[in-house]
Amino acid sequence: MTVHELKCWPKFFQHIITGTKRFEVRKNDRNFKVEDWLELREWNPVTHMYTGKVHIRQIKYILTTEDLSLGVDPVLFAHEILHSDYVILGF
Repeated sequence: MTVHELKCWPKFFQHIITGTKRFEVRKNDRNFKVEDWLELREWNPVTHMYTGKVHIRQIKYILTTEDLSLGVDPVLFAHEILHSDYVILGF
């Protein structure tokens, strides 16, 4: 298991804390795995500083372009929804 420290903008951070938002769309440049942890650190894009708020969630599901392509022509479907470099992380 790995802990991934990630910046999270205030609007999204608040929705994650309340449970309204239960996913993250991220570039898969960290080799995310199910059961890894996301250490979401609230980041203010105006001041370019962390606010000090931190929230930790565990990855329970990962959706990739390959998953979207199952049973469907990947050229017609998957890449229009999710770029192959990105994943949707469910927690």
